[in-house]
Amino acid sequence: MTDDCLIGHWKLELDPGDASGNNHHGNNTGARFDGSACWFDGVSGHIEIPSLSSGCVGSGDFTISTRVWTAEGQQDITGDIASSFDSRLRKGFNLSIDDRPGLTSSQSNKRNLFFGIDDGLSEPSWRDCGRPGNAVLVFAMCVWQGGLYVGTFEGGADERGHVYRYAGDSAWIDCGSPDGANSVASLAVHEGCLYVGTAHYHASGSSLPDSPNTFPGGKVYRYEGGQRWVDCGRLGDACEAFALSVFQENLYAIPLYSQGVYRYDRESHWEEIGRPGNCRAFALGVFNGSLFTAGNERAGVWRFDGSQWHDCGLQKDVDQVYSFAVYNGALHAGTWPRAVVYRYEGGKDWADCGRLADELEVMAMAVFNGKLYAGSLPLAQVYRSDGSREWTAVARLDWTPDVRYRRVWSMAVYEGKLFAGVLPSGHVHSMEAGACVTHDSELSAGWNHIAAVKAANTLSLWVNGVKVSNCHTPRPFDITNDVPLRIGFGQQDVFNGAIRDFRLYGRALDFREIARVAAE
Repeated sequence: MTDDCLIGHWKLELDPGDASGNNHHGNNTGARFDGSACWFDGVSGHIEIPSLSSGCVGSGDFTISTRVWTAEGQQDITGDIASSFDSRLRKGFNLSIDDRPGLTSSQSNKRNLFFGIDDGLSEPSWRDCGRPGNAVLVFAMCVWQGGLYVGTFEGGADERGHVYRYAGDSAWIDCGSPDGANSVASLAVHEGCLYVGTAHYHASGSSLPDSPNTFPGGKVYRYEGGQRWVDCGRLGDACEAFALSVFQENLYAIPLYSQGVYRYDRESHWEEIGRPGNCRAFALGVFNGSLFTAGNERAGVWRFDGSQWHDCGLQKDVDQVYSFAVYNGALHAGTWPRAVVYRYEGGKDWADCGRLADELEVMAMAVFNGKLYAGSLPLAQVYRSDGSREWTAVARLDWTPDVRYRRVWSMAVYEGKLFAGVLPSGHVHSMEAGACVTHDSELSAGWNHIAAVKAANTLSLWVNGVKVSNCHTPRPFDITNDVPLRIGFGQQDVFNGAIRDFRLYGRALDFREIARVAAE
């Protein structure tokens, strides 16, 4: 019987009551019921089950089964479906639909399903995944249609920036050079297609010799498979299409060495929609219904609501903002010249979340299995947020001698691992914290049945009754903690959409049972 070992069943139609008979009733902190589902606005409000935590499954098998609805247009990151995770102990589970706009110059993940567990007993180990081509810098990363793609800066006189697809171990497949520029600086998925931006990058900004290749970039291209690319136009007269992000069903881009934010009109034309702060920008983030720009030249952060720009203020002693990440329901920004991470408090207010040791700059930032990770300059270290203002160095990824700067520029989550790309060795590295499984294709909009299963030494994800991904756990995990189960919120953000028919089982459902529940 499918109802065997049913711990809780929250129909989430009229209230957060438990229909299993086990009386694990929930508290509503601001979500909305409409008689058929529970709606979350991505900003505030979730369901908390005070009598349940991940301790109810401990080291045993369990299954989460639920139905989720998400909108077609992207006005916010999608957020967490459910979580019971003790951040201090790194212990519990996370189930989310991941979006990562503003990860330096790319939107590295778009609507990718994630399920992870951890017990905090071991530190992650990093693995060298090789050097794509002759990369000096792994500029950009993006997950698309089951693959991990990267864009590179290659510095030789006869070299160009390339796009490569990861082929496992240390192998990379060359997807070609969209044009003659020395860099492919940005990647993003839009309307089911992979888009990239090319750039003439000045390596002197990283205290390296400039490339003799001065071919102008500044164009965006759409990938057609193999080594085929379609020209989608130039950003004004810019020589760099430096960052890409999707907001309100539109693709946005910025240059690097000139001002302006541009919006794609789908006919190879880019409309300039403003010059926030009259300064250059470094990254494009999306949060709570707005597009955010990370400013250079003490421009701070600016917010675009779809029609107007709004000043979100400056961070103390900050000249440049390099990246965005959404963590614990708040927008975070990585900065120069003291490598401080700041949390947006609304209006023009920012809270200091601590400095990455004695580093100078915070580059890529990403939430992975419940924790926020940040890459640095000048040592190319990765740090983990372990408290209100505490950062733990977990790995140094580039040991190139006799250079001034080393950077962890790009990150993405793929095949249940966190990947990072560096300068100047041009290598990609990966690590796993706990055990994680991902569905590395964009989840379709509308209603989907989702199941996440822990069965002995295996994690698996299922969409509409079909298994889409699985992985083997390296060892047993006891994820017991005292943090209440939360539906519609977790370590990343409040869910943006609707959830109904949420069930938690204290065993692993088999494929027949999952198909039966999905068909109900």
